[in-house]
Amino acid sequence: MGARFEELAWRETPIGAISLRRRRDPALQVEVYEVKLDDEYLMSSLFPVAEIELARLGLAEVSGDSIDVVVGGLGLGYTACAALGDPRVRSLFVVEAIEDVIDWHRQGLLPFAAGLAEDPRTRFVQADFFAAVAGDVGFDAEVPGRRFDAVLLDVDHSPRNVLHPSHAAFYPPAGLRRLAALLRPEGVFALWSDDPPDAEFTSALAEVFVDVRAHVVPFANPLTGGESANTVYVARAGR
Repeated sequence: MGARFEELAWRETPIGAISLRRRRDPALQVEVYEVKLDDEYLMSSLFPVAEIELARLGLAEVSGDSIDVVVGGLGLGYTACAALGDPRVRSLFVVEAIEDVIDWHRQGLLPFAAGLAEDPRTRFVQADFFAAVAGDVGFDAEVPGRRFDAVLLDVDHSPRNVLHPSHAAFYPPAGLRRLAALLRPEGVFALWSDDPPDAEFTSALAEVFVDVRAHVVPFANPLTGGESANTVYVARAGR
């Protein structure tokens, strides 16, 4: 790429201006893809480890040879691509509120997510994940109330640091119970968080699910030269 910086897409949305940009990092000698909401960084291709681990850790707890999975939040596509890497996945519903983000993948703007949009198992659903959980239909408008084997969520920074105030109602036990109702028996809910493990949220999960774990996922941070960490919560429903 000749230019050091390029804005690949930009659009004003109900929650702010979302943009996708690509830049050349001269120190690392790599192309970096970043997503911003207004002036806030949402994600970067420099830090994909925890997004990938969200799929790996979540699906590792799912039993069965043929499973149906929901990914909440598409972003750069790392979680969805990692989920498709599990040969047991027969269908993948990717619920994304912003149509432009879906279009980035359909247009092939993200080379590391190549094949996601074309995979016959993938179905993009343009919808607010949290509204879908709170509503009567769920994730599949063609089969209201359809249940899934796993739901992998990466939208907010953390249960305490949400992108929009309307998301906050999802994280207490009442909101989590509505999500659990969309899981099959022994189905799994997994959540990415930028914060360390949160005892209050872990307790909320434990009120709804029979088995709850908070995994700390360390990864090398090339910007600091040190190590950073995210959290992946994995919660399994009862029979």
